[in-house]
Amino acid sequence: MPSLRVIFADQLSTEISALKDCNKSKDLILMCEVMEEATYVKHHKKKIAFLFSAMRHFHVELLNSNFRVLYIKLNDPKNTGSFKGEVERCLSRQNFDKIIVTYPGEYRVLNDVKTWESSFSLPVEIREDNKFLCRPKDFQSWAKGRKQLRMEYFYREMRQRFKILMDGVNPLGGKWNFDMENRRPPKKGLNVPATFSTKPDLITEEVLRMVDQKFKDHFGSLENFNYAVTRSEAKKALKKFIEERMIHFGEYQDAMIEGEPWMYHAQIGLYLNCGLLSPLECVEAAEQAYHNGRAPLNSVEGFIRQIIGWREYMRGIYWLKMPTYANENFLNAKRALPRFYWDAETKMNCLRQCVSETRENAYAHHIQRLMILGNFALIAGLSPKAVNEWFLAVYTDAYEWVELPNVSGMALFADGGFLSSKPYAAGGSYINKMSNYCEMCSYKVAKKNGSDACPFNYLYWDFLVRNRGKLSPNPRVGMIYRTYDRMAEEKKKAISIDSNRFLESLVP
Repeated sequence: MPSLRVIFADQLSTEISALKDCNKSKDLILMCEVMEEATYVKHHKKKIAFLFSAMRHFHVELLNSNFRVLYIKLNDPKNTGSFKGEVERCLSRQNFDKIIVTYPGEYRVLNDVKTWESSFSLPVEIREDNKFLCRPKDFQSWAKGRKQLRMEYFYREMRQRFKILMDGVNPLGGKWNFDMENRRPPKKGLNVPATFSTKPDLITEEVLRMVDQKFKDHFGSLENFNYAVTRSEAKKALKKFIEERMIHFGEYQDAMIEGEPWMYHAQIGLYLNCGLLSPLECVEAAEQAYHNGRAPLNSVEGFIRQIIGWREYMRGIYWLKMPTYANENFLNAKRALPRFYWDAETKMNCLRQCVSETRENAYAHHIQRLMILGNFALIAGLSPKAVNEWFLAVYTDAYEWVELPNVSGMALFADGGFLSSKPYAAGGSYINKMSNYCEMCSYKVAKKNGSDACPFNYLYWDFLVRNRGKLSPNPRVGMIYRTYDRMAEEKKKAISIDSNRFLESLVP
């Protein structure tokens, strides 16, 4: 009998494990657009359009390769709206010997898949997700017995395992990490090359019309939809980055400039995370650029670290700590998400820029996410659940496995230091150093207190005061408290008054 092979929206690769040993003449591939996935959080319109368009293009690719495919569109009148419902509907039409899936990317989907065997009285084979280089059980073995799980050590072992940027047993250039060379502030006159862009074809235009009709109340704009939606286009996006922007990616990867949402970043996370690109092909392309003299080592190493370091590490943390990780709230933060995270109506120019660009592009680079949007959420004491839901909803590359550890672990310190050794809290001086946002802001970044002072300045100290009981034992934070203790009482009172006034003014 044939097998039913279910492909999810983040598994758009003919190399995916669920398709291995597929009998093209007998087995059936099921792909379905379901309302449940589009609305469990109110995803950005561009995110929904990107995934549905990429799915439909992948469907065509499979048909052209002579696979048998049943594809269910969202507007199919018989669409049940869920994966389980569509599998059940498929099973009612034809008999299969088993269901084969690749390990789902999110915990809630895995839990759903695990019910299928008993619900349908049919074996369900869950195969490893070969879009990644480190299996969850391998990460668990690496983590066992370690007091602290530091990404740097995981990254070094990944470099050694895959022989990436290595000179025998030593790292190329004599160092594992060139991060200290990758923190240059922006300078005037930077000529940032354009990111990859492509014109929507007929398939994408149909999807855009459907998304515009069915998801009118979702965040974001569908204008200027120019993402790659096929593997061939995604490869062009990677090539364009390697040839035009990687040369300066390293030194300016932390920099932020008003009106330059992409900077020198690759903007390929969305393609990696849905299967249009593989991690090793991206790494090998970058490494080859270094050996060919087209990109400096600090840029290449920084780019590769994000892929085989942070990306794999975050996924490992996710599967190691779920499901309890989703409920972590070490600092007991409870404040509601301010409305400006949706409408960008705030006098703080840095936040206005980042939210506006997120709304338009369904994208912001990692420093905008961590040190502007995440930093504010941290020092303002915003609820981790609300912040996680926002980050998951608004970015095209966001899936819970990558979003949750980055937000709860890095940005919000909600796990109490399991992932990060200290909170990533910062005042306005950091934003002023790494961006030009402060130049056009209504607030004055040089002012520490008062109605026109940068709110990041006093909220930073107020955050430390509010959480002193939990943070002061941290050796990396203790010195900062000694600085606060030396402040005059008048200064401390001003911090408290300004912070209370500002936080009370936030509109959820």
